[in-house]
Amino acid sequence: MSRIVQTLAPFVLIALLLVGWEAACRAFAVPVYFLPPPSAVGAALASDWATLLRSAWNTLSMALIALLVASLAAQALALVVGLSPILERAVRPLAVVLQVTPVVAIAPLVLIWAGLDHAGRAIVGLAAVVAFFPIFSGAVTGLKAADPDLERLFDLYAATRIQRLTRLRLPSAVPYLLEGHKVAAGLAVIGAVVAEFVAGSGGAQGLAWRILEAGNRLQTARMFAALVVLGLMGAALHAALEAAEKAGLRWWRGR
Repeated sequence: MSRIVQTLAPFVLIALLLVGWEAACRAFAVPVYFLPPPSAVGAALASDWATLLRSAWNTLSMALIALLVASLAAQALALVVGLSPILERAVRPLAVVLQVTPVVAIAPLVLIWAGLDHAGRAIVGLAAVVAFFPIFSGAVTGLKAADPDLERLFDLYAATRIQRLTRLRLPSAVPYLLEGHKVAAGLAVIGAVVAEFVAGSGGAQGLAWRILEAGNRLQTARMFAALVVLGLMGAALHAALEAAEKAGLRWWRGR
C-alpha cells in the first residue's frame, strides 16, 4: 500500500497544482497571452504534437551527440591525467575554468567558428563543453578512489602504471563514471537548449527555436507546450540513465 501511495504522490500533487492553476486563471481572468491555463496548454500540445516531437528529437539528438563527444574526451583526458599527478595539477585548473565559464559567454565565438550556416555544430560543441566537467571530475575522482590495501598489493608485485590503471583504478572508477554521466546528460540538454537560444537560428529546429518562435508571436500556450515536452524529455532521459546506472552498479558489484 505504501508503495502505491509513494508512486501516486507526485501525480496527485501535479494534478492539484494544475487544478489550482486553471481555477486561478479563470477566477482572475488572466489574459491568455500572459499566463495560459493548463487547458490552453493542453490544446496547444494536441495541435502541435507532431512539430514538437520533431523538435524534441532534434534537441535530444544533438544533446546525445554532445554527451558522447564529452564522454570520450573527458575519459581520455582522465586516463592520461591518471598516469601523472603533475599533469593532473596542471589540467584541473583549466577544466574548472572551462566549467565555470557561462556557455552564453562563449556561444557567439563558437557560433562564428562553426559557421553561421552550421548552427548544429555550434550547439553540439557548446553542449559538449557543458557536459565535459562532470564526467572528467568523476573519472579523476574514481581513479583515485581505489582501495589503499589493493594499492599496496600492487606495489608489492611491482605493477606498472598501466597495469595499476587498467586492473585497479579503472574498475574502481565505474560508480563515479556512471554518476558523472547521469549529471552530464542533464547538462548536455541544458547546454543544447541554451545554445539554440543564442544561435537564434531556425536551422537547428529544436525546442528552443519553437519557444522563440512562439514568444515572438505572443503565443504563450505554445511556449508552455514546448516547455512541457522539454521537461518530459529531460525526465525520461534522467530515468533511462538512472536505470543504466543501477544496472552498471549491479554488474560492478558482481565483479
